[in-house]
Amino acid sequence: MENIANKVALITGGTKGIGYGIAEALMQENAKVAITGRSKASADKAAANLNRIGSGEAIGFVADVRKMADQQKVVDAIIKKWGRLDVLVANAGIGYFNPIESLTEDQWNETIDTNLTGVFYSVKASLEALKQSRGYVITMASLAGINFFAGATAYNASKFGLVGFTQALMLDVRNHGVKTTTILPGSVSTNFNNHQPSDKDAWKIQPEDLGQMVIDLLKMNPRTLPSKIEVRPSIPK
Repeated sequence: MENIANKVALITGGTKGIGYGIAEALMQENAKVAITGRSKASADKAAANLNRIGSGEAIGFVADVRKMADQQKVVDAIIKKWGRLDVLVANAGIGYFNPIESLTEDQWNETIDTNLTGVFYSVKASLEALKQSRGYVITMASLAGINFFAGATAYNASKFGLVGFTQALMLDVRNHGVKTTTILPGSVSTNFNNHQPSDKDAWKIQPEDLGQMVIDLLKMNPRTLPSKIEVRPSIPK
């Protein structure tokens, strides 16, 4: 079983929702966690809250995954502060759910640039450090990456692409000792797409469930790799 204490993790989109749930789980294991968000206020607040958990250490960065320079700057800062990077959780994502007739060019570009190109940038910026640590890349896809539905041309395209990207990435990097997993959640109780979580979401996957899944992956014997994991509510509504 792998020891997570003092491992260094970068979580994109880690200020709330799934990303924050994963950060909480890592902090409970006494890891060092860097989270990114688009505003300084949200990144600082989330990091402060995380630093009240366990005996790990958290720091927040302002970064836009759609910009390679931002991703490289964050990775460089992590290496400068902690000397290594062991885990990348590429979690940042958005969704527009409009029929093709009303889906705008800007919405298409933002979806692809965030959900797919943003992961490419995060991986490219992190890869050399992850090779050195024989680390782990975890991408947060969606069941929408294998199941298409109306009103989701941009979202389906980004998540289908992300699943393919991560599976091919696995083949590129496994001989360097870097493990790669893509997680495909169904309905999760978060603020995604302007949803407000409430008690009515009790049937959904909770962010802490995905946090536990990441911990289980990191603790798994290095000889074994769950490369693609589908996750869904046990009893959906």
